[in-house]
Amino acid sequence: MPKGTPTPWSYVLVRLLFQFVLKIFYGTIVVENAELIPKTGQPCVVCANHSNSLTDALLLVTSIPSSTRNMLRLTAKSTQFGRRTFTSWLIESAGTVPIKRRKDFQGDSVDNTDVMDNLMLALEAGDAVCLFPEGMSRYHPTIAPLKTGVARMLSDVLTRNRDNPDFSISILTCSITYMHRQHFRSDVLVTFNPPMTFTPKDHPELLAPVDFSHIRDVTTRMHQLISSRTIDAPSWDLIRSAKLACSIYVPLGTRMSLGDYVYVTRTFVEAFKASKGATNEIAAGPEKTVEHIKDDLEINTLRHDLKSYQDWLVRWGIKDDRIRRPLHRRAILFRMTIRLTWSLCLLTISLPGLMLWTPVFATTFYAVHNFKKSGPIWDTWDEIAQYKLVYGLFSGLLVWALVLVPALMWMTLRWFEDAVSAFRAFTALLRLLRVGKPTLKEMREKRNDLHSRVMNLAVGTLGLPDNPEKYFLEIGGREKGRVRGKWESGAKYFSVRRRRKRDWNETLRLYDKVDYPEDGR
Repeated sequence: MPKGTPTPWSYVLVRLLFQFVLKIFYGTIVVENAELIPKTGQPCVVCANHSNSLTDALLLVTSIPSSTRNMLRLTAKSTQFGRRTFTSWLIESAGTVPIKRRKDFQGDSVDNTDVMDNLMLALEAGDAVCLFPEGMSRYHPTIAPLKTGVARMLSDVLTRNRDNPDFSISILTCSITYMHRQHFRSDVLVTFNPPMTFTPKDHPELLAPVDFSHIRDVTTRMHQLISSRTIDAPSWDLIRSAKLACSIYVPLGTRMSLGDYVYVTRTFVEAFKASKGATNEIAAGPEKTVEHIKDDLEINTLRHDLKSYQDWLVRWGIKDDRIRRPLHRRAILFRMTIRLTWSLCLLTISLPGLMLWTPVFATTFYAVHNFKKSGPIWDTWDEIAQYKLVYGLFSGLLVWALVLVPALMWMTLRWFEDAVSAFRAFTALLRLLRVGKPTLKEMREKRNDLHSRVMNLAVGTLGLPDNPEKYFLEIGGREKGRVRGKWESGAKYFSVRRRRKRDWNETLRLYDKVDYPEDGR
């Protein structure tokens, strides 16, 4: 069995640096099924969805345990190489292989033969190679049709080793789900799927000469695996409605893991996608049973009603949980006092450290602000997190090298994060006071109707648990959620390691992030 290429020191440095930077930028990074990753020496192609530019590759590099695989060979567009920039140096130092894209050469034909040969040699040496079969990164809610390059390379490698009875190669698909990919202190789920393993003996249909239908079959299986563990929707509105359905089905603060949250949200997304597609088919005239037509129309109507209810909440600037658990005016005023006092206390002790964070925030803000002007949302917003990570790392290292206060800066970030959360709750309660009793009553009635319909869909149609709070508490999910008992509440109210959020959609913002850019669809 091959032993794999020795790990270069620059790769180790890059991995350590970005393990650190990613844990600061994202509030929680959850990695699922790391035990499925083939060990060093087993040729492996790692494939994932691609919606966040270089950040996707860095997440994969840092999510794969070094004890399992010593390194992951990356690929990147050739235009990222040969520049006098920190990003270019970073990419080249990590042993990244440049790939030419037609769109970068005015549509002219490009030759990547040497690149593919080098990647196949690396695979035959027992390395893992990272490829993004969508072909390009983009800010879009759906996974683009996968290109057949990975399957064709798989066929070429198997053909080159057709006389080796011990040779095998795996395709390891990975699903990356960002709650809000470009926002500071948001959360990320990285899920590795069961690997597909191929040998010349067991898969002679992939040996040259190969029928292209077999290449398409492998590509289709890859697409199915990747989309099966992430949120894949045709529009941002559909994701928005699915997340609201999830929050109605699983009340805010339920102790559930990020993986469970993504699973439930994805289940609603798939139901809404199916009903929308079925409605279009009905309009086209195919025959369906009356029961199926009625179910599809009900689900489609529910999706539109959820959108209207979310728009209503956004207009008032409040969350669904405020409608679910109504408060008396005296309770609202008391909670406002507590939240404001706590926010001011945390902000006060954060001020010295925030002065150290100012160069980092200013540098990243300036870089991202200028970069946004360089193109449309769908072509630029996928690189915002990359710019924040790189410029934040560079400016942060300068500050830390000069002042040597990493502990203070981390504690400041933690205090400031809780201060923003407390002030966000204060402003939400303040907005709640502006909502009159008749409006609150009307919204509560609307919410009760939606809750009944969402539960019928979740339990009766989708097969989800009928008691989600109890179910998700019992199966795990200790990363976030309500705590039980006075001692546990006091012990976990503030954590140095990370903030104990009640909502997986929370970011470091003074408002709740529920909307997406309209022209990013």
